[in-house]
Amino acid sequence: MAANATTNPLQVLPLELVDKCIGSRIQIVMKSDKEIGGMLQGFDDFVNMVLEDVTEFEITSEGRITKLYQILLNGNNITMRVPGGEGPGVDFLD
Repeated sequence: MAANATTNPLQVLPLELVDKCIGSRIQIVMKSDKEIGGMLQGFDDFVNMVLEDVTEFEITSEGRITKLYQILLNGNNITMRVPGGEGPGVDFLD
């Protein structure tokens, strides 16, 4: 029998964790060669996300960094979410 969140108060469901990150900076690792950092504004049941004050890091030999005001991310292309993440930084791109 699987335990659920009502029987174990220490268990946090994945969407509850993402919900707690609204209004905070979050780092997103995409399936492509990109990482995106920004302020999480909202998400839906498919974990499509809206971020503001966005920095997009392209993890390639060129290592481009792009600043965007706002972006909508498709949840199917997200590999990992890191609350409080600040991006790979310049040293990582070298």
